Amino acid sequence: MTTDVSKDINKNVNGSLITGVLLAVLGIIAIAAPNFTTLFAETWIAVILIFAGFTKLVYATQTRERGGFLWKLLLSGLYIATGIMLFVYPYTGVLTLTLLLGTFLVTEGTFELILAFQLRPQENWTWVLVDGIITLVLGAMIWFQWPFNAPWVIGTLVGISIIFTGISRVMLALNARSPLNPPDQTASAA
Repeated sequence: MTTDVSKDINKNVNGSLITGVLLAVLGIIAIAAPNFTTLFAETWIAVILIFAGFTKLVYATQTRERGGFLWKLLLSGLYIATGIMLFVYPYTGVLTLTLLLGTFLVTEGTFELILAFQLRPQENWTWVLVDGIITLVLGAMIWFQWPFNAPWVIGTLVGISIIFTGISRVMLALNARSPLNPPDQTASAA
């Protein structure tokens, strides 16, 4: 029974290790083509908004007897119009998304710092701390250099954040493999 638990733990550790490496590689790709990555992200968000808008429109027509049909219709129109505007005016969309990205990175960095201090008893917890600090600094850089950085910043900064997230996950996965951190034996008692 203990070997089954060890196999499950090793499978989870290997999955975490592969995920971390994959994130680091994707981050490098995003940095290598920042303008493309920025435009891709903006277009992808436009597609999501348009799809969500049509989904809300279908829902509004299916539930029109339940009340609030006009509000559901207006909300679906807002989603569709916003998505279309991102397609028609991609640079304006990039400017807006750049500010949203700055806000996201500041928030993510804050949450990573909180997570790091919760992981403090573990070995290599400082990698999550470094990830949080870097992500927080990247968010602040966006705010201070906007709008001049908008064409390339989304691709570059998201790439950097993804690289450090991948590295921190790889280090935590390696920590779990360490002989100094044996698997929790309480699971085998169950």
